[in-house]
Amino acid sequence: MARIPYADCTSAAARPLADRIAAERGSVLHLYQMLLHSAPVAEGWLGYLTAIRQKSSLPGDLRELVIMRVAQLNHAPYEVDQHAPIALREGVSQAKLDALPHWQDCPLFDARERAVLAYTDAMTRQVQVSDEVFAFVAAHFEPRRLVELTATVAAYNMVSRFLEALQIHSHDAR
Repeated sequence: MARIPYADCTSAAARPLADRIAAERGSVLHLYQMLLHSAPVAEGWLGYLTAIRQKSSLPGDLRELVIMRVAQLNHAPYEVDQHAPIALREGVSQAKLDALPHWQDCPLFDARERAVLAYTDAMTRQVQVSDEVFAFVAAHFEPRRLVELTATVAAYNMVSRFLEALQIHSHDAR
């Protein structure tokens, strides 16, 4: 159960953005129901996450591996629940999702995926990224994709921290 009630998406303040979110995303998920307590924050969040998920040149399978790994590291089950089906649609195998907690020891992941996961782990666990890890990931991507990868890791760390601080879960009512 969330620590505070979800916003009333039918209120005058929330309704226009709630309608836009529903039109763009298909529904107003619990995350956005909470964010709608502050329409300006919800609107900025929507724009940022839309850019990360829909306007980035980062391949969808890599994006979803990043999101799933961040969610695992931050113990954010809501994010895992939301993104596992997306990861599968983007071509991540169930075997890779199952092996993700122990990716370092698993032969299923190729060199590019290992570089992305090492970078994700470093950004999430230590915040600072060693020169060695950065060189490993930089060998696989040009600057635009490095920026998009970095922004994706950062964005989903933000998401998981918001979800967990307010205890937002998929099974919550509303």
